[in-house]
This record gives sequence, structure tokens and C-alpha cells, in this order.
Amino acid sequence: MNRNFAIALVLAAAASSSFADDITIDTTPFTSTATRAAVQAELNAFRQSRVNPWSNQYNPLAQFSSKRTRAEVAAEYIAAREQVAALNGEDSGSAYLARHEDSAAIATTIAGQPRNAQ
Repeated sequence: MNRNFAIALVLAAAASSSFADDITIDTTPFTSTATRAAVQAELNAFRQSRVNPWSNQYNPLAQFSSKRTRAEVAAEYIAAREQVAALNGEDSGSAYLARHEDSAAIATTIAGQPRNAQ
């Protein structure tokens, strides 16, 4: 009985109709900001750079050098642990932001934004 019921349930689910929404057609015309020659020149420069981003040997951080030491980064992390824990808490940091005077500066900081950019 259970097996027949399960089979009937699977067949009923497979036979039911599915509803899909219509495709949305964007009628905004595309206008390029670069000429065809500029795009072709950029493509040729990429091909001649001998960099293959799909290669296993590709390392985008090969030329990277940090401006801060490991100790500086670790000290900054330790100093910010309370704030990070509060902002990732159950209330998403509401209580933490309410009790700190500099909450406006914290709330408007965007990832990757320099500290002096406002």
C-alpha cells in the first residue's frame, strides 16, 4: 500500500503542469562607449599579454605586495573583534550601533572604501 501510494504521488507530481512567467524583453537600446577599433585593440593587447586566466598556473596575486605587515593586520583584527561580533549578532548590531556615538560612521562604511572617503 505504501509503495503504491508513493508511486502514485510521484506520478501525480510529474503529471502536474508547471507555470513559467513570460520572458522579459528589454527595449532599452544599447549604446557602446567604445568604438569597434578600441575594443579590437584591447582584445589584441590581451591576447599578446600571454596571460591565460583559465590556466591552472594563472596567479592573479603574483605581483601583489601588501602595504601593511602581518602584525598590523592581526592587531587590527583583534581590536575589531568586539565590533565584528556585535555586527554579526542576532540583532545585526542594532544594540551595538545604538550605544556607540560613532555609529553613523560605522553604518555608512562600504567594503573597500577608504576610511577618509565620505
